[in-house]
Amino acid sequence: MEDNKKLEKDSVGLVEPKKIAFKEPLTLECGEALEDIEIVYETYGTLNEERDNAVLICHALSGNHHAAGFSKNSDKRPGWWDGLIGPNKAIDTNKLFVVCPNNLGGCHGSTGPKSINPKTGKTYGPDFPLITVLDWVNCQAIFSDLLGIESWQCVIGGSLGGMQALQWCLSYPDRIKRAGVIAAAARLSAQNIAFNEVARQAIISDPEFQNGLYLENNKIPKRGLRLARMVGHITYLSDEAMRDKFGRDLKKGKLNFGFDAEFEVESYLRHQGDVFSETFDANTYLIMTKLLDYFDPASEFQGDLVKTFASIKAKLLVVSFSTDWRFSPARSKEIVNALISAKKNASYIEIKSSHGHDSFLFPEERYTKAINAFLDN
Repeated sequence: MEDNKKLEKDSVGLVEPKKIAFKEPLTLECGEALEDIEIVYETYGTLNEERDNAVLICHALSGNHHAAGFSKNSDKRPGWWDGLIGPNKAIDTNKLFVVCPNNLGGCHGSTGPKSINPKTGKTYGPDFPLITVLDWVNCQAIFSDLLGIESWQCVIGGSLGGMQALQWCLSYPDRIKRAGVIAAAARLSAQNIAFNEVARQAIISDPEFQNGLYLENNKIPKRGLRLARMVGHITYLSDEAMRDKFGRDLKKGKLNFGFDAEFEVESYLRHQGDVFSETFDANTYLIMTKLLDYFDPASEFQGDLVKTFASIKAKLLVVSFSTDWRFSPARSKEIVNALISAKKNASYIEIKSSHGHDSFLFPEERYTKAINAFLDN
């Protein structure tokens, strides 16, 4: 009974995903066109009569459309941003109509490598084209049209989601009033590209990968996905968070002089890898890491971010976290300084947090108040 009361008070409750079909093909940056696109999404709150209170949530690499509440298919785990989306939360569903799609190329219901290619009648698999953040935003713009939303009150997301919010400001300046660019960067560093390449090689070198045709051969490259997730997960956490959570604690209290998981942190990483390998598609992971690598809107302006941001009309909130070394505060300040030089309306806040890059997922009080004030202003 107590749990039900909390669910009613603090959560958007039980939610059911919806699906929308595109009527026309989408031409991608690579030159290919995708037909019969379907996008799975969830909504929270109510769209007002003026249709001007809509907020678009952009998910990160391994995220999906289930951002808040509890799925009717499985109410055990809340959405990945449930701490920030809901009644009286940072993104207040008492006032806002919140929409979160599973992006094109995903593996949770939207058209992606696991979908049927209408040209062959088989799953796309490795034939699914490489896509970009710009492709995602163009897809989201068509998705917005189908929902009847001409302008977003805000587009917001963390990590890769923040990059999408920034691209929205550039590609559709008249369709976005505010943007939340959280724990993101204007382009990846060589180090970040290197981490992504190690993850991709872990998957590609798995014998079960079958050159991307694993589904046709009833295989799953679990070992590769497991390693890719372990590498990625290390970069999402901070040294402080790992020290506080695991230290050098041993599972059995003593060394066993072997190569099984002896330290608690080893056991944790293996568990995270195992869970991920059961739920995420390998081809999708390859596509999304490449999509991250490709993001560089300033490339059209010889790397000049100030010129890149000239067309922006939206108000921006840029957020970074003190222990995030994957997308450090310095990368957020790079965006903010360019916005100021371009004479744009930008606010910046650095949040002290011990969670590393994953900090954007946690409802730290100063963080949630900043988002709430930004959306309420």
